[in-house]
Amino acid sequence: MSTVFDHRLRLLHSQQQHMLALPNQPEELGNGVFTRYIHPVLTAGHIPLTWRYDFNPATNPFLMERIGVNAAFNAGAIKWQGKYVLVARVEGVDRKSFFAVAESDNGVDNFRFWERPITIPETEEPDTNVYDMRLVAHEDGWVYGLFCTERRDPSAPATDQSAALAKCGIARTKDLITWERLADLTTNSAQQRNVVLHPELVQGQYAFYTRPQDGFIDAGTGGGIGFGLSDSIEQARVEHEVLVDRKQYHTISELKNGLGPAPLKTELGWLHLAHGVRNTAAGLRYVLYLFMTALDDLTHIIHKPAGYFLAPQGDERVGDVSNVVFGNGWILDDDGRVFIYYASSDTRMHVATSTLAQLLDYVVNTPEDGLRSAASVQQVNTLIDLNLGVPTPTVADRVAKAARIK
Repeated sequence: MSTVFDHRLRLLHSQQQHMLALPNQPEELGNGVFTRYIHPVLTAGHIPLTWRYDFNPATNPFLMERIGVNAAFNAGAIKWQGKYVLVARVEGVDRKSFFAVAESDNGVDNFRFWERPITIPETEEPDTNVYDMRLVAHEDGWVYGLFCTERRDPSAPATDQSAALAKCGIARTKDLITWERLADLTTNSAQQRNVVLHPELVQGQYAFYTRPQDGFIDAGTGGGIGFGLSDSIEQARVEHEVLVDRKQYHTISELKNGLGPAPLKTELGWLHLAHGVRNTAAGLRYVLYLFMTALDDLTHIIHKPAGYFLAPQGDERVGDVSNVVFGNGWILDDDGRVFIYYASSDTRMHVATSTLAQLLDYVVNTPEDGLRSAASVQQVNTLIDLNLGVPTPTVADRVAKAARIK
């Protein structure tokens, strides 16, 4: 038996070390707005072997995996002590999720998990499942993690074991190791998911971006991304939600939408990353989009490009929940680079990089959705007319010159 054990042990360590050290190369040609990378930055295979295997040959002679991991995805992000840090949702084969910290020196590869997962204290009403943490370094000095806490709907009959209630759980920390659990957010909506804490106080209050909804999955009368204020963070309560970005017919967010990470403050306004959902013959399709709100009015959208910013492509479309991208973490670096961390198909984490200058150009200068096919044609014709007026050298001349330089 020791031969089997030793052989598997060598293979497990060798394969994981190879994966952890794998360089991540950018794709050669993107859309000019952001750059995708070839490999995911986190997968189930990145989970430490000590979390999954009993390495005592006396109690695990075949070196079987004792605790299975299904996926690592939907990670919050923060720059912490010079490292690029993700707090990932780790889902076991038992479908229970928990949070774990992974860090990288450069933000695009070689992410490694810390020694232990995060221990989030429970409230008096224990969570059945927790997931999708948004990290916010708040001006009050705390780092907050807002996440979805899921519990079974007590009003559902015993024959229905899928009915659930979603609320916003809140925890805070000073070191990303020890977390203090606060009371769940209270609102007047039946359920809440995708809640984000604004990084600054607004009128001396804590500001929340919400996603009011009637059911666990369906938004129902919930009309989009909401916004509200609370006097307290320890007993957070939003009495009034104002809709900032409504879902709309025949758009990328006609079914529902929700904010991703906390917005980035720029000289032009607050830059937001969100996800939009529409229904198709193949099921729900999740994409990411950007919009900007005014610096002096967080509920007023001043720029919103048409359509999606980032959608699943290639292998990203395949996974536990296919045709999905979800982003709840990004990092604005001191040099203006932006690291956008997104999950694909509820399975793995990726990174796309851009700069603040590129994202601002995209948000401000990309046409908004005209909401009609005729308006889309007009926008194309306007761009064609603009290009027809471009002085020589022509586009063909520019391509030829670029080829000679290369």
